[in-house]
Amino acid sequence: MSAPQITLTVRHTPSALDSRRGVVRLHPEVLDALGLMAWDAVRVTGARVSSALAAPSDAEGIPGVILLDDVTMSNLGVTEGAEVVVAPAEVSAAKTVTVSGSRMASVSLSPHTLRLALIGKVLTVGDAVSLLPQDLAPAPGSDVSAVRGQLSRAIGMTWTNELLTVTATEPPGPVAVGPSTVVSWRDGARTGEAAPAAVPARAGTTLVRSTPSTPHEDFIDAEIVEDERVDEVAEESVPPLSDLAGSESAARKLAEWFDLAFHRPELLAKLGTSAHLGVLLSGPEGVGKATLVRAVAQAEKVRVVSIAAPNIAVLDPNVAAARLRKAIEQATHDEDPAVLLITDIDALLPASQPPPLATVVLDDLRNALRSKGFAVIATTGRAESADPRLRAADLLDRELGLPLPDSKTRTELLRVLLREAPLESGVDVGPIAERTPGFVAADLIALRRDAALRAALRQRDADEPRISQQDLLDALTTVRPISMSTSDNLATGGLTLDDVGNMTDVKQSLTEAVLWPLRYPDSFARLGVDPPRGVLLYGPPGGGKTFLVRALAGTGALNVFAVKGAELMDKWVGESERAVRELFRRAAEAAPSLIFLDEIDALAPRRGQSSDSGVSDRVVAALLTELDGVEPMREVVVLGATNRPELVDPALLRPGRLERRVYVPPPDAHAREAILAASAKNTPLASDVDLAAYAATLDGYSAADCAALIREAALTAMRESLEAKEVTATHLTKAAEAVRPSLDPAQLAALEAYARNQA
Repeated sequence: MSAPQITLTVRHTPSALDSRRGVVRLHPEVLDALGLMAWDAVRVTGARVSSALAAPSDAEGIPGVILLDDVTMSNLGVTEGAEVVVAPAEVSAAKTVTVSGSRMASVSLSPHTLRLALIGKVLTVGDAVSLLPQDLAPAPGSDVSAVRGQLSRAIGMTWTNELLTVTATEPPGPVAVGPSTVVSWRDGARTGEAAPAAVPARAGTTLVRSTPSTPHEDFIDAEIVEDERVDEVAEESVPPLSDLAGSESAARKLAEWFDLAFHRPELLAKLGTSAHLGVLLSGPEGVGKATLVRAVAQAEKVRVVSIAAPNIAVLDPNVAAARLRKAIEQATHDEDPAVLLITDIDALLPASQPPPLATVVLDDLRNALRSKGFAVIATTGRAESADPRLRAADLLDRELGLPLPDSKTRTELLRVLLREAPLESGVDVGPIAERTPGFVAADLIALRRDAALRAALRQRDADEPRISQQDLLDALTTVRPISMSTSDNLATGGLTLDDVGNMTDVKQSLTEAVLWPLRYPDSFARLGVDPPRGVLLYGPPGGGKTFLVRALAGTGALNVFAVKGAELMDKWVGESERAVRELFRRAAEAAPSLIFLDEIDALAPRRGQSSDSGVSDRVVAALLTELDGVEPMREVVVLGATNRPELVDPALLRPGRLERRVYVPPPDAHAREAILAASAKNTPLASDVDLAAYAATLDGYSAADCAALIREAALTAMRESLEAKEVTATHLTKAAEAVRPSLDPAQLAALEAYARNQA
């Protein structure tokens, strides 16, 4: 007998207590129909299949609705209003669980703390899971408050925003984390390279690549060897140099260095120098730095011994030093040329507050580099975060950087990645590459995986399933670049500037100031001018400034980093400035991108007038430095929004910074009609409703007020009858009595005066 299943409509949970805890809410009648008790596990099928704990919702709610939080909706690949299939889930007790996460989390959190945070949750491979403990129905014996304290001390105040990805479980299928579960970080997860492991990694194990079925299978498959050897990659597991699109120049230079150091040392000796070779290889996370080294080494017949710095950085210093010496011994044990590859060296040797182990590591590397036929290559996603002593003449005296893939490079990478995949006719990777700004090789691999999952769900019974163009396009809605976190990613919801009614002048100004510099950089270069660095968007509250930004991002296919002004403030000295630098660094890695600073008057007020011990002044200085400092911004535009432009520090508004100021006026009668029509596009209106005439009576109403009127009118109709099928003019009239205009005449007059002065 098959298990019962029910199709339900997705709604976002209104409860903050449910958010990011792996819990879904079902009506009690639905739980009974499925034969479930409260806190049983369910399998939920949307664009993807996930699992969660089911809790009862309000008995007075709608039976046909399932309440999901944002993380669960992302795991399922659905949005609010979509339909999902819910069925009971068979959950096994997890023996092992492997996860990947941010650089900070993987360095700071021990496996023990990680397990405590995940106890009581139901996990499925491929899902995102937060560190928030499942405290709604905690497992027996768990101390939730103690876990929260450990997480806060390990990561800081941002621990609640951290998201992990479940990469492997044992046994497979939905599993529940318990006290005996072995939870570990994925081997090499912190490297950010395009080589995620797909099997559990336990302490004291080593990654050895398996023989791939495609040139890029090195990115996916791995085999665990239960000993303490260091990773030594087999030749057949490395993609050929011809598959490394976008890295040709770096590969050629590295090959030349290998050839001189390993095969022609006598030539260097004749020229009065040594065959010393130490390289610091930098580039965005996931761009394929380690893969490049292995591919070049294979072509030059050089052995590669690799060690992940994050894995030994968390060990006891003596153990960590022993692991590094063992790797060096393995690379130098015979006369064959060998390269020691240290991934994410900044985790082991940070620039700020280097541990006592750092001196030992530097000495060991310095002594090893004197050996014949031996070289060291260290990779990092943040070269400025690595100990500057690494760049000494007798250590890593050469630097090499990998750029972020441009559209042409992404097109070639997609062709390589999809070369062996079964595709439907007509699949064109060009449009996919255009819509993936900021994606690196690892992101494109995740895109391929998500598209394959969608194709599998669509063709469960097909003999020869194939990936379609639509599968790849749909995967773009759930796969985000590594450089972007979900906490500050602005969802566009498919909006474009064409969806914004009226505001012709505003849209044209934003197009020229934001989209033109990113779309037509050659035109600016041809005319010998620099594009605008930033834009200040100002206007009364509720005027649609954020809506405009979402539409702008959707039109330009931009990665948007949305930050509330007060979010960057921190009481600790230097932390606010660091947050600003980190924001701009991540935006540069995800370029073309837009940094949206909402409520910028709170982030950058006039200097010298605050009473916060100078924090605001230092943040303004950091912003000014990033906007027009020594290192120019490329393909990054800053857009600030405020309803109090007179409070923003004047230095931020001069040419070269937020030099373009765009006023978003309150809507006139025609604009109000368009806003009412857009807000009511899914609301059935009676024949007696004349939106044009009604809009003319709403003088002083903002865009948000107009949207609230439609919502209140629908609620008024529901109050009269829950079976109501349309909204009448009477309902709109009653709604206008409840929703009053929010625009302050004095503030509006001040904004209009400011706009006239700018004009």
